[in-house]
Amino acid sequence: MVEEENIEVACRKAVEEDDGPKGVCYCFWGPIYWFKMLAVEMHWSFVFGVVSIYGINQGLGGALSRIGTEYYMKDVQRVQPSEAQVYSGITSIPWIIKPIWGLLTDVVPIMGYRRRPYFILSGMLGVVSMLFISLHSKQQLVFAILELTAGNLAGAVADVTVDACVAQNSISHPSRAADMQSLCTLSYSFGGLLGFSISGVFIHLIGPKGVFGLLTFPAALISLVGILLSEPQVSNFAYNEVNQKFHDAAKSMWTTLKGPDVWRPCLYMYISTMVSLNINEGLFYWYTDSKEGPSFSKEAVGYIFSMGAIGSFLGALLYQNVLKNRSLRDMLFWTQLLFGLAGMLDLMLVQRMNLRFGIPDYLFIVIGEAVSQMIYRLKWMPLLVLCSKLCPSGIEGTFFALLMSIGNFGDLSSSWGGGLLLHMLNVTRIKFEDLWLAILIRNILRVSPLCLLFLVPKGDPNAFMLSTKDEAETSEPDNIELASLIHSVDDKF
Repeated sequence: MVEEENIEVACRKAVEEDDGPKGVCYCFWGPIYWFKMLAVEMHWSFVFGVVSIYGINQGLGGALSRIGTEYYMKDVQRVQPSEAQVYSGITSIPWIIKPIWGLLTDVVPIMGYRRRPYFILSGMLGVVSMLFISLHSKQQLVFAILELTAGNLAGAVADVTVDACVAQNSISHPSRAADMQSLCTLSYSFGGLLGFSISGVFIHLIGPKGVFGLLTFPAALISLVGILLSEPQVSNFAYNEVNQKFHDAAKSMWTTLKGPDVWRPCLYMYISTMVSLNINEGLFYWYTDSKEGPSFSKEAVGYIFSMGAIGSFLGALLYQNVLKNRSLRDMLFWTQLLFGLAGMLDLMLVQRMNLRFGIPDYLFIVIGEAVSQMIYRLKWMPLLVLCSKLCPSGIEGTFFALLMSIGNFGDLSSSWGGGLLLHMLNVTRIKFEDLWLAILIRNILRVSPLCLLFLVPKGDPNAFMLSTKDEAETSEPDNIELASLIHSVDDKF
């Protein structure tokens, strides 16, 4: 068996070395060979699942949802920017409690299946919620928030399953952990680029509610993944042991989380996210204001955010090809510092300093958005790789969801903190006199996590391996991933 595995590995290396693209051809054929390599090592269904969920549902659908929600709150519900900031935090709560969905899919099978029913049901929930908000002409704000929250719940449940696959493959293929995170990020960035590019046009043509109607298609794709998923059925499952399984999973997560190798980088991840106050709603209202701001059209706003997606895409490429083996602390030091400095571009824009240098508003904001998103992506990529390595065997999906929920809780704290700051400075739909001060405070807070870098490991995140006392006693995970992953393991035995 070992000899066959060695032969298989040697064959894969030979294919990569002999048939791989060389020289200038790599620019065109390189991505194709890279996808092929991941499909061979992790199986094609893993790549399909990542591209479908990250690229189409979260990237394309998330971009349309973000722009649609911005204009829906501003033009349909007519709320203040500080209120919109708070409401965006409320609708993101399903992403914060992702460990609950992870535990359900890991521990509680439905009709003998652990994954397929959750995919199908969450996709149906997404379709219904988007249809409701798009078809009601005079929707009350509270019901609109509930429907947006339900749409986020559908996406969060699908995301948990894909994250489980990523975490499990990062443990079984540690040398490919960075490649898998790059696949997730590149899929998300490419989908976001496409979504933001067309969002302004669709907002102009069919309005924000019409865009919500279009989001039924990415939601339906989640159900399609569940339908196509070939998953072995669990026979004679003891439902009376569900409580014990929940208890065992929670105990295992707590045992892992309280280790200094885990809680220290988690604390840094939360604080570095929380202190970067989210004041995007105030900036969005200023962008589209006809008196104080540049009064960008709907199409222009979509193109601006698409430049941010390009910056994120370039950041992922830069990390994958140049920076993935750099020291974690060095990466976080420079990206955190540059992230704070990049925020000064917003300050220059609001103060209209760019016009003094003869730089048009649109060009200046496009450059600022692309630079900020590229730096933000470079900051998060090594942390995502590290998180995938922190997951204990057997509860990879649930624990990775827990780690991601820590970052999402940081986003919620940042959003509500930014809303409070906008409220305290009296930044409203028509008053932007102190918006510059909110930007300055945010930029100063962005660099404050530099004093907490001692919380993260020093070395290469790809080389980090979680060590536990009970590692030798850990049983094989009984949670079911995409069927092809199980089949590829079974074939070796």
